[in-house]
Amino acid sequence: MAVLRRLYNKSSRNAAAAASASLTLLLLLVLSLYGGGARERRGNIFLGSGAGARDAEQGICEEELLALEGRAERCRYLQSSHPPCGPQGYVDYLVLFYCACGDGQMELWWSPWLGGATIGLWLLLLFYLLGDTASEYFCASLEGLSVALRLPPAVAGVTLLSLGNGAPDVLSSVVAFASGGGGDVGLSGALGGALFVSTVVAGLVSIVSARRRGGAEDAVVIERRGFVRDVGFLLVALCYLLAILLAGNVTVWSAAAFLSLYAVYVLAVSASHCCPCAAAAADSSTSADHSDELAAPLLPVVSAKHNKKQQLAAFVRHLLAAPLYLPRRLTIPDIAAHRWSRANAVTSALLAPLLLAAVTCPLTPTFLLGAALTGALLAIAAASATDAAAPPRGRYARLLWLVGGFLMSVIWSYVLARELVSLLVSTGIIAGIPASVLGVTVLAWGNSLGDLVSDVAMATQDGKAGAQTAVAGCYAGPAFNMVVGLGLSMAIAAAGTYPEPYEVPVQASTYVTVGFLVAGLAWALVVLPARGMRLDAVLGAGLLALYLCFLAVRLADAVGVLSLNSLSLAKNNVT
Repeated sequence: MAVLRRLYNKSSRNAAAAASASLTLLLLLVLSLYGGGARERRGNIFLGSGAGARDAEQGICEEELLALEGRAERCRYLQSSHPPCGPQGYVDYLVLFYCACGDGQMELWWSPWLGGATIGLWLLLLFYLLGDTASEYFCASLEGLSVALRLPPAVAGVTLLSLGNGAPDVLSSVVAFASGGGGDVGLSGALGGALFVSTVVAGLVSIVSARRRGGAEDAVVIERRGFVRDVGFLLVALCYLLAILLAGNVTVWSAAAFLSLYAVYVLAVSASHCCPCAAAAADSSTSADHSDELAAPLLPVVSAKHNKKQQLAAFVRHLLAAPLYLPRRLTIPDIAAHRWSRANAVTSALLAPLLLAAVTCPLTPTFLLGAALTGALLAIAAASATDAAAPPRGRYARLLWLVGGFLMSVIWSYVLARELVSLLVSTGIIAGIPASVLGVTVLAWGNSLGDLVSDVAMATQDGKAGAQTAVAGCYAGPAFNMVVGLGLSMAIAAAGTYPEPYEVPVQASTYVTVGFLVAGLAWALVVLPARGMRLDAVLGAGLLALYLCFLAVRLADAVGVLSLNSLSLAKNNVT
């Protein structure tokens, strides 16, 4: 991640490569999520033609379930033949909550507390696994691809850096729309994440930067042209999205046009960096071996200098982390020098096709046998073509491994994001909280926590340059997550209902979120130029106050003090 941030700060020289790189990455993402539609229990990656009917069935199931009294009655209903109550993951959380203790017959007082605590811990674990997969494997593959493909630095910054940072957000949105019944979670999660990063994270970065610099001469001055470009693009994207929300539906072509806005943004970024001196361009060639500078392994190596007590503690940590670490380690190709293991490489080549088939294809003996044969051939090739002492060195050999690592990290992120969305919707049903509220708060906070920690740390430790990069990320990141995440999600959903348009799940609270997001961007556009583009507490306090007001409005609506339904009625009267 550090290397990608360094690449972002360097110059670019090829605008055409920017568009091609962006479209190539989006194509890879679509292809990696493409799968067969014959799975019955696990559902489709793409929505089928009956997506609207499935959404209606889920609403009926939720109403019937909540109308029953007692856990035993709800357990019997869930175990009977009924429509699905929400997007189905690999675990039925409603059955787990209502039927775990004696199939709902034993009304133990501690059962709801135990079920709630289990769901809460599993939610935290899913957030951790999703973020860790992105940082340890996804970003590592993207970093290696940027070197192997010899992308210009600014192109790598606005494509690979944004894709690496936004992978959890984008995949959560894609899964929410594609699973049926969770589109409101994906929409509210994407908008809530953009609001959180552009207000809370940007506000804290401004306050931290102002407090660490004493006088006006030490203040962090933001580059005006790049700031206006990023915020302006985010406003244009919001206007396009607002038009879709007001229309209430989206076609494949309108979703594709929304998605293509990011290619225009990449071209604009590249064009703004197309005239640097040749020395800066040559400087990028010095990063040819940065693909080995990856994050530290999840399981640390025990030093011989440790005493026996420390070694025992480290061994216990290894055992506890192994169930979380090994499944990904053995299925994601990884050629990082400090993590290289020929045995793991051969194992990942053998098992990756099996996991890919299990996630994207019907679970039939034919597909599983084909995946097993493919894995065996790849394992034999990996064993014969790799060295036990070092990872592959040739450019094309590394490219094959990096593409495999990228593909499998996307598959793992998809599986985790799908389970996360299913858990959030089930939690909303159990607690009686609208799914959109959980999306704009829990999902947005969980996916944005990494941005908060990394951007504030960068502004604190890396001086003025770090603050500049952190502020740029507070607006470029949400732009990518919203345009690519929602654009790709709506395109996939609209393709599933083609030729009919896809009905976007719009609620009054969605317009409230958009309104506060526009207000935060307008505040930054007014305050920063008025104060000489200097980061200070005035900008930060205003952004934080806006987000607190947003939370107060959503909380008041959730408890019934304030009703946002009047906004929906006004919108219907206008249309």
